[in-house]
Amino acid sequence: MLKPRLALLIAMIAAAAATRLMPHPPNITAISAMALFGGATFADKRLAFLVPLAALFASDLVLGLYRGMEYQYLTFALIVCLGFFLQSRRRVLPIAGAAVASSTIHFIVTDFGTWMTGTMYPHTVAGLVTCYTAAIPFFWNTLAGDLFYTALLFGGFAALERTFPILRDAATPRTALAA
Repeated sequence: MLKPRLALLIAMIAAAAATRLMPHPPNITAISAMALFGGATFADKRLAFLVPLAALFASDLVLGLYRGMEYQYLTFALIVCLGFFLQSRRRVLPIAGAAVASSTIHFIVTDFGTWMTGTMYPHTVAGLVTCYTAAIPFFWNTLAGDLFYTALLFGGFAALERTFPILRDAATPRTALAA
């Protein structure tokens, strides 16, 4: 039987992944937030990668596999690693900074992948610059979604930890989300 904390973390990440299946504006999803949240909250680093990656893959199976997926998964793994930095720093400013960094990592890596694997842009420096320039409007949606879902996941979990002490991890500071 799963411990209550682990069961809740898995459920929250599964729910975040399910948001991809609902109608939403372009790039406003919980993808980066769930990777960041997984890295920050799972004590077992293997689970920090496995649970969010499995949730992402399950939603990809429903939505359909796509060219350049490896760049999305690389981004996701990098963001989980960024979440490890938050394990002992679960406060508003570090979390917000990590959410912005997640959006930036996503932008740099996945748009590089679009340029590298696609035929839309020439494989030149000018083509890469054009690719990144064309992606800027989507970056703002990514940032908005990452900030919203990061606040929802981290804030919701912090509230639940305060309300239900059984959910607290011994390694988690009691001042979670204090400014």
